[in-house]
Amino acid sequence: MAIKKSELYSSLWSGCDELRGGMDASQYKDYVLVMLFIKYVSDKYAGVPYAPITIPNGACFKDMVALKGKADIGDQINKQIIAPLPSSNPWSNSSPKSAISNKAPCRNCSPAKGACRGSVGSGR
Repeated sequence: MAIKKSELYSSLWSGCDELRGGMDASQYKDYVLVMLFIKYVSDKYAGVPYAPITIPNGACFKDMVALKGKADIGDQINKQIIAPLPSSNPWSNSSPKSAISNKAPCRNCSPAKGACRGSVGSGR
């Protein structure tokens, strides 16, 4: 039997509430939006030549997931995942330069699929 849209939304909402814990919803959305953005650009552009966004080596979604369980995960996400994006994309610094970067794509990504295949050091 198919699930109703309202049941799906209710289930997703309660899951988000459980994950959020005591954090204010206005702060929680900032974390979720960053993760959704990294997931989207990794799936769509990682390893794709001439993509409008270059995903630097070690900064794709799978690399973020590999940080799970580390005591300093927030700091590592900021340093390893988020911080390299602007330097790999010259247009992001309000520069009139071309959006095409000469930097190599994430070594874990498959240009044919356009999606990241695994985290750094995973051996995949």
